Amino acid sequence: MEPLDQLPPIAPREREAATGTARRIADNVRSAVQVAPRTLEHVLVALIAEGHILMEDHPGVGKTALARALARSIDGQFARIQCTADLLPSDVAGTNVYDQRAGRFEFRPGPVFANVVLVDEINRASPRTQSGLLECMQERRVTVDVHTHELARPFIVIATQNPVEYEGTYPLPEAQVDRFMVRVSLGYPARDDEIAMLDRHAAGDRVLALQPVVTTADVLAAQDAAARVRATRPLLDYLVRLLERTRADARVELGASPRAGLLLLRAAKARAMLHGRNHVLPDDVQALAQPVLAHRLLLAPEAAGATAADVVADAVAAVPAL
Repeated sequence: MEPLDQLPPIAPREREAATGTARRIADNVRSAVQVAPRTLEHVLVALIAEGHILMEDHPGVGKTALARALARSIDGQFARIQCTADLLPSDVAGTNVYDQRAGRFEFRPGPVFANVVLVDEINRASPRTQSGLLECMQERRVTVDVHTHELARPFIVIATQNPVEYEGTYPLPEAQVDRFMVRVSLGYPARDDEIAMLDRHAAGDRVLALQPVVTTADVLAAQDAAARVRATRPLLDYLVRLLERTRADARVELGASPRAGLLLLRAAKARAMLHGRNHVLPDDVQALAQPVLAHRLLLAPEAAGATAADVVADAVAAVPAL
């Protein structure tokens, strides 16, 4: 990777096009799905920063609708994987099937080859299947019988977990949770928003009526532009001091890793792009610190009721910005 001061600059038209791409996606998704602006921003940040999303929420709050609306908005392919204990890695990645007419094996791709992949209740899949899926997420390719197959681009995994049902589940280890860029929660809508949602959906599934507003090529261009958003050395120093603060907190057994810092930087650059800037501000880091860092912290037994979100919030409050 090139040093930050040697990255090619972003042309104004390129920045405007990338910002416009994100705004059109957001407006289109909101026309069919009731989602809080901040949550939708986190989803778009993950998409533009080439990250993945862990969504922890109760059933029926719109997780599947959000993933479908995102795929339709970018004119991408959508796939849904319903995780069960007997789900195999080959059910996710694909397998070789013998073609009797041709006399050879042919690769049949699995659902992970879509652009937007919803992995429903990932903690119900076996650890072996979880590892196979997370390997696809990290490497963005699948190897079957020594043959490597590249995944689609753009590629984003939205994995869900039910935070109240743990019977018969396999919780994700900390090292695997760390591979998700952001953790979000939709939550229940406000009363007026829920009434409006019921009124709009009375005639049927509004997601089916969505039309693409950008292409996958537009998303790739936005991803390329976001990767070249500038981050100054003082900004990087501020970000690292935040990480160090979580590691030094007495309530924390395992603090934010260097990979957490890399993902937070990528997310902050994507947020800057969403807001029409070609440089990262401390505001970008602060706005994304909790969704990017909190799920990576392992609290010590003596945390005394504190949450990982509390630790991150205290770190943001204690570490001075530029």
